[in-house]
Amino acid sequence: MTTRGVLYVHSAPRALCPHVEWAVAGVLGARVNLDWIRQPASPGTWRAEFSWQGDPGTASKLASALRGWHLLRFEVTAEPCPTAEGERYSSTPELGIFHAVTGMHGDILIPEDRLRAALARSKRGEGDLEAELSRLLGKPWDDELEPFRYAGEGAPVRWLHQVV
Repeated sequence: MTTRGVLYVHSAPRALCPHVEWAVAGVLGARVNLDWIRQPASPGTWRAEFSWQGDPGTASKLASALRGWHLLRFEVTAEPCPTAEGERYSSTPELGIFHAVTGMHGDILIPEDRLRAALARSKRGEGDLEAELSRLLGKPWDDELEPFRYAGEGAPVRWLHQVV
């Protein structure tokens, strides 16, 4: 059984671009040439998108191969398949990595134990419930990545799903 997904490199310094390609190729087991374009949200950096197909778990392998590289912003998505839920990984230098399980319509599915832990921290006064839920939904990562998600004029756009 296979799944498919997309790697979005939102910003990478030029010197890091070949290393990103090598890391992705190492996970996928095939040569990878990304189409790099300038990232207008961060002058001096580059962005790329890459559609992939592989076994369930490929998204986590891609995220693991790219995590920890300072100045790299990226997202990896995987569509659900008959044997696995979908996934989304988001990473920024400031926040680190975020992982979410996604359902067939792209909604984030939050495990019960994580909700209970957020409620418990809130009850103990260790955090605001709204902030806890916002973090579980990945809002800080979305807020930071949103300016980078726009490639600028003339950039290719990929539609993953059509929702009716």
